[in-house]
Amino acid sequence: MGAGFKPAPTKQRERAGRGMERIGRQKIVMYEALQEHLRQRGFRALLVMAEAATDPDLVPFTGPVHVRRSFLLLPATGEARLGYFSPMERDEAASTGLATLTPQELDLARWYSEYGDDERCLAAALGQAFLLSGISPGTLALAGHSASGRLYGACRLLARDGFEFVPGHDLVRRYRKRKTREQVRSVRAAAAGTCAAFRRVARQLAGCQEGGGGELISGGEILTAGDLRREIAQELARHGLEQPDGNIVAVGSQASVPHTAGASDRPLKAGEAILVDLYPHGEMFADCTRTFCVGSPPPALAEAHANVLKALRRAHREARTGTWAPTVEENTRSFFRAAGYRAARQEITGFVHGLGHGVGYQLHEEPTFRPGVEPWQGTLEEGDVFTLEPGLYDPEAGWGVRLEDLLYLGPDGLENLTPLPYELNPRSW
Repeated sequence: MGAGFKPAPTKQRERAGRGMERIGRQKIVMYEALQEHLRQRGFRALLVMAEAATDPDLVPFTGPVHVRRSFLLLPATGEARLGYFSPMERDEAASTGLATLTPQELDLARWYSEYGDDERCLAAALGQAFLLSGISPGTLALAGHSASGRLYGACRLLARDGFEFVPGHDLVRRYRKRKTREQVRSVRAAAAGTCAAFRRVARQLAGCQEGGGGELISGGEILTAGDLRREIAQELARHGLEQPDGNIVAVGSQASVPHTAGASDRPLKAGEAILVDLYPHGEMFADCTRTFCVGSPPPALAEAHANVLKALRRAHREARTGTWAPTVEENTRSFFRAAGYRAARQEITGFVHGLGHGVGYQLHEEPTFRPGVEPWQGTLEEGDVFTLEPGLYDPEAGWGVRLEDLLYLGPDGLENLTPLPYELNPRSW
């Protein structure tokens, strides 16, 4: 199908060689482990389809490059190749250090001419990629996030030639679980910006005065959740971070429902819980939560905060290499029950959500603390980055408390990447 393999231009090959030097031994070992999984399952290859190289299933292989529609093809035996669809992106593709499948090698001009940009064109291009990579008909694991209709149609056409596609997302998530040194550096950078944003929030709250109706006054104006959001956005932008999924600045009764983002026009008042959950993204995500209260908190809020902090510290001590994460969560539920709180998932009062989750190219990855998962998903391993985030909520009383740390399980044990104060009172920060 189309022309035979043509080597990349000399300059492109040289740049690819420099990219391979940057990949490093740690990443090569991960490639080899992934290929071993492919062979064990009898798969010919892993195919990761993406609308851009920023796809969380593709970027671990490519790094942060400016490549749009593309795919990774990793045979069970042999080298990984990056296929891309625009010749304007040849230098960016080469900078990944991966062998490339260029638009010319994929014979894209021919397929566009014959079929237009539809599933037949994609099927022909992938067929050419399989041919050039020595992948014979059989079963391929499919991952990534692509235009589902076009991809589904292409897979149906390729099935006529003996190619079968099965879900391969779990393979990639397994590959992504343990972070490389470079990835941990990226998480650290996002965490540092997150900490700076929290300190800016604390300064803003600490400088407030209490108005006659209990409202917090800053610069002569009533302070709102939206004002805090603007401070947060400015600080995160200063650190080169974005908020693709927004944030949570929930006040009073809004804080009593864990995923309520909070109304920006809500005035802040003394004695109310102000729950701030930030999860910005640079090359990688970070995630952290603190709960504030300006003035004297209600006794129930103060007591809940003290118990949440105790639960977080207990979880810190338990989260070690080789630990089964769901056990840490269940121990946290037992602690809350012993303290007199309800503690079941999917309820609305007490500790109602999971204890934590992995963080990386997506906000929620492995490891997971949810019971009933596969051993690789729930076992804490060196290289994991994850949150611990116990919380208590009472919608009837109108308050919620959550404290969340972002942690790295490194060769020296557990490291807190968000070492911020925990106190309710922002003035103590």
